Amino acid sequence: MRRALFPGSFDPITNGHYDIIKRGVKLFDEVVVAIGVNSEKKYMFSLEERKHFIEEAFKDEPKVKVVTYEGLTIDFCKEIDAEFILRGLRNPADFEFEKAIAHTNRKLSKIETVFLLTASRTSYISSSIVRDVIRNNGDYTVLVPESVRVTSK
Repeated sequence: MRRALFPGSFDPITNGHYDIIKRGVKLFDEVVVAIGVNSEKKYMFSLEERKHFIEEAFKDEPKVKVVTYEGLTIDFCKEIDAEFILRGLRNPADFEFEKAIAHTNRKLSKIETVFLLTASRTSYISSSIVRDVIRNNGDYTVLVPESVRVTSK
């Protein structure tokens, strides 16, 4: 089985994440969306809310599994037998950042990182932009899947 791990904080999941996951299921037998837990970080949405948003968005897609994890991503990949890490790239800055992580992961393990370019219609969306729009009472609904839209902060 070709299993890919798609790690992130998903605070919240955006239409860009959604697009990468939908395209990832065409390439892999299973895409494990892994919500990283970082006790140092302050999140807008609880871990349970973030997990629910993703599970609800992919409730009809059996090839998508949603989990939480702590620690190094490559260690978690080994734990669940994922040979690939799936990442989305929005811009050159994302590429430079993700390239360094991918090289490090490959040096420390045999896990390969697969990059997908985000769709042009979602390439400007980031979770931090969505959080800022929500904090300022803006219309964030066009930036996120339906599962996030039903919950407002």
